[in-house]
Amino acid sequence: MRIIGLWAMLLILLYSLQTSLLTYISFGGFSANLMLLLTVSIAFLRGHKYGAFFGFMAGLLQDSTTGSYFGLATFSYMTVGLIFGKFSVNLFRDQSLLPVISSIPALVIHFAITIGFLFLLKYQVDLARFLREDFWSTAIMQIVLAYPVHQIVVKLNDYAKRR
Repeated sequence: MRIIGLWAMLLILLYSLQTSLLTYISFGGFSANLMLLLTVSIAFLRGHKYGAFFGFMAGLLQDSTTGSYFGLATFSYMTVGLIFGKFSVNLFRDQSLLPVISSIPALVIHFAITIGFLFLLKYQVDLARFLREDFWSTAIMQIVLAYPVHQIVVKLNDYAKRR
């Protein structure tokens, strides 16, 4: 039970950092998505079931605290956790650069789901401007923060395995 509390505390801590501190380090309103980085790291270390579960929990936390479309982040993070968790079966779990490299494809999948949903709702989205101005600033921040987030997840995962 203590391990579950530590995982939940990490989830809440990273979400608090994402919504408080990282909003001051944003470019054009976009900043790093720590929930996505957490989901990818857990999916690589623990597999698709844990990745989908943590993606669900991270998305549910984000959906319940923001005023956007309820369920969109939940579906997006859960999909990312499932996809990258399936890839973890064929890869070495101890590679530290893998989540850093995978942060960009995860971000692309997350944005593709979000933009696809907005297109279904007939919103006008300027993809060229989005890719030119918003995507790259978020991608750079994802790459910079992917390694520290992954190291925290690795340490907590090692602690959970010892218990």
